[in-house]
Amino acid sequence: MAKVEIYTDGAARGNPDGPGGYGVVLHFTDSKGVLHEREYSAGYKKTTNNRMELMAAIVGLEALNRPCEVELYSDSQYLVNAFNQHWIEGWIRKGWRRGQNEPVKNVDLWKRLLKAKEQHRVTFCWVKGHAGHPENERCDALATQAADHNAVLDDVVTE
Repeated sequence: MAKVEIYTDGAARGNPDGPGGYGVVLHFTDSKGVLHEREYSAGYKKTTNNRMELMAAIVGLEALNRPCEVELYSDSQYLVNAFNQHWIEGWIRKGWRRGQNEPVKNVDLWKRLLKAKEQHRVTFCWVKGHAGHPENERCDALATQAADHNAVLDDVVTE
């Protein structure tokens, strides 16, 4: 399996329901040992920070064209803890309910993320945001630039 590092970040202005964006930096080494980097970003007219954090992870995983061993880095504890603390398993068992029988938010994106990660071995790694981590800072710049200047997409919730 190819090894890939995916760095992600999401941003929203006026959270909730302000403009937002995501940024992704993907690192992989090809069969000749050459390191490659790809960047992805997009902006949305009205969204939330959590939706953009999830979209960043989805886009990074959907960019992969074969099964990979992935280290996915995010400053979103919402995203990382959902997998590392096994929240998502409980949500699924409870029919996408949480806590005191409250519905899980962003179910459409959680389901899309689960599908995107199906063929890969993914390790979710938390990094402290705005702490000088070069790839996290780049993702933040991509996400905020998309939110501030390219927020043209509609975030259609399909729950």
